[in-house]
Amino acid sequence: MARSGNGDLVFIGRSLDSMYDLLSGALSAVQDAPALYRVPLSFARDWAGRSRRTLTASELQVARGVLEAAGCTPMALVRRSSPLTFVDVAHTGGTFGDLYELIRDWVAEDRAPWSVARTKVRFVGVTSRKKTSPNTVRWAQQQLWTSELPARSVLSVSLEPQVWSYFGDHQVKLTRSWAPSWWLAEQGGPGRDERTRTALAEAVAIVAYGRGRDGRQRIANAMAGEPALAESWLRRLRSALLSS
Repeated sequence: MARSGNGDLVFIGRSLDSMYDLLSGALSAVQDAPALYRVPLSFARDWAGRSRRTLTASELQVARGVLEAAGCTPMALVRRSSPLTFVDVAHTGGTFGDLYELIRDWVAEDRAPWSVARTKVRFVGVTSRKKTSPNTVRWAQQQLWTSELPARSVLSVSLEPQVWSYFGDHQVKLTRSWAPSWWLAEQGGPGRDERTRTALAEAVAIVAYGRGRDGRQRIANAMAGEPALAESWLRRLRSALLSS
């Protein structure tokens, strides 16, 4: 939240569902809190993972409908007073790149002013923590499109490697992967096996923890060292978390 630029948060895919759950609980009693969205899109890439498969006209319509539900249409972006901040686990940033291309092409097709729209999107990659070194390659450095945005619009938040791997690789998901081949199919509900029921109980517990005083205080405390705390919007949000 501290690196959102006072924007609404859009969680991409399924890997950060627990963060969405935590913040949903914590912000439920905060007046004028940033909005939270989940966009389940994932993208099909070639066998080497280099390029995204071209979407069909029907798939493109579905993808744009999902983005529209999160307030991400070309003109909605242009009219925003604060950014729309996309959040996802990031390794090389390929999904962010696919999403960025989808938005940029849509803006061009609708002839919305890209010079304005580009300032209203922000990407926060949740990464696996590494040693600080000049030789460490960051995900944003592997993506050419990031140079088209203001530097403040592409940021990272690091997690301990085990935690990052749990979210990204091992946590049981409550929804199926939503790659383009599934975009036109009916959505299925969560499974009924024991692992899925346990995962659902975990999600419920995380929401409850976010609603509790201890959960809100820990989130507020985590903001204490953030440079954005110098800005009034984050101070207000932190105070609201502490007092709600």
